[in-house]
Amino acid sequence: MLMAKHRVDGEEYWCLPGGGVEDSETLEEGVLREVGEECTVKGRVLRLTSNLIEANGIESFTYLVDIGEQEPRLGHDPEVDADSPILVDLQWLTLREIPERDRAFLWQAGLMTVPGFLDEVTGWGNDISCPDCVG
Repeated sequence: MLMAKHRVDGEEYWCLPGGGVEDSETLEEGVLREVGEECTVKGRVLRLTSNLIEANGIESFTYLVDIGEQEPRLGHDPEVDADSPILVDLQWLTLREIPERDRAFLWQAGLMTVPGFLDEVTGWGNDISCPDCVG
């Protein structure tokens, strides 16, 4: 998966590229603009993978996007001061390479419907891996 590393108040975390939709955009146009800004690639929306309404009423959407053979590069977030960027890294990562804390947030993105994701997860077995859950 293409993951973006964010740094906020000294804390770093991996998440899917994305952001908000501008007033004049459809959801699909917004996701493609965000992928262009953060990953410097053009994409094609394949399908919606998740529509989540959080407890505070904020609604979010996640899409599966095809970027073909393009090589993503770290872009920027135009709403953030260039002297203190939030977006600090961009990498293709497997689920095993993503910290468990950040991986937990991927469930809400509907990735169980993406080919290969379910097979990867079911192969992990039944061991408890949460650091504070064991012992």
